[in-house]
Amino acid sequence: MNKSLIIGAELDRTETWIKYDKTMCSSCVSSCCTMPVEVRFNDLLRIGLVEEFERSEPAKNVAKRLMKDGVVERFNQKSGIYTLVRMGNNDCLYLDRKTRLCTIYDKRPDTCRNHPKIGPRPGYCAFKPKRA
Repeated sequence: MNKSLIIGAELDRTETWIKYDKTMCSSCVSSCCTMPVEVRFNDLLRIGLVEEFERSEPAKNVAKRLMKDGVVERFNQKSGIYTLVRMGNNDCLYLDRKTRLCTIYDKRPDTCRNHPKIGPRPGYCAFKPKRA
């Protein structure tokens, strides 16, 4: 594969993504952690953003609270999908800026657990190597 495609992988251009290999993660700048993270109630529960009793609340009320708290950026009532807030540089709210590691890895949402098996280009990754 053309090395410039590996270095030049862009999130918005899935044709620049490369076939995923689990060894890539340790040498990447966490490109996947700059994509919007869609979550469901069970993910929010696992992360600790909601309590079990809130499952009986109208989802839009839960979404309003989470938006006010600054952890959810939008909610699609039809699908029941919440989108987590990203930082100004598009990093996930839970990505450590220095280490580029997930701060909630053991509790991470299913979207993150299943990446890149699912997503814009299943089986491929927007790999960008860490600078030396």
